[in-house]
Amino acid sequence: MKKFIITSIAILGVGTLSAQNVTLNVRLKPIQTLVVNNAQKIVNLDYVTKDDYANGVSSLNADHLNIFSTGGFQVKVKSANATLQNGTKNIQANTIQIKATAGSDAVNGAQYAQNVQLSANETTLVTSPNGGVDKKISIEYKGAGANAYLNNYIAGQDPTVYTTELTYTIISQ
Repeated sequence: MKKFIITSIAILGVGTLSAQNVTLNVRLKPIQTLVVNNAQKIVNLDYVTKDDYANGVSSLNADHLNIFSTGGFQVKVKSANATLQNGTKNIQANTIQIKATAGSDAVNGAQYAQNVQLSANETTLVTSPNGGVDKKISIEYKGAGANAYLNNYIAGQDPTVYTTELTYTIISQ
């Protein structure tokens, strides 16, 4: 019987333990998306009454922007041009103000800019140290009062329209 045990050990060999290490990395890349509410892709500031010209008009767009961000971010806005033109007449973009506020699903800890003058240069509207999924930002557009646009109506046009494209961007911070 001893020969059988010794022979079995010799045939099977002496087992050795071996360990190998693996490095596991969780690699997070920054992702930001910004989507303008599809139903609010056109914003009109309609001057219809004498009071509209005197006081200015505004358009509040609730949940105008939808944000996804993997961390802190900034939302910026800029106009395609420094002026809104119609033929030889123009309206200065900086006579239009933009106000950002928390939407229905707010970004935790975000700071919202108030009364930002529209410009052809990027201007920061929202700054947040935190990210979020499907967070909403409401935007109010306000046109000038004090009869600033009084002489911008062009006879024969109903209405006279001055247009610019706005570009919203989101960047990580």
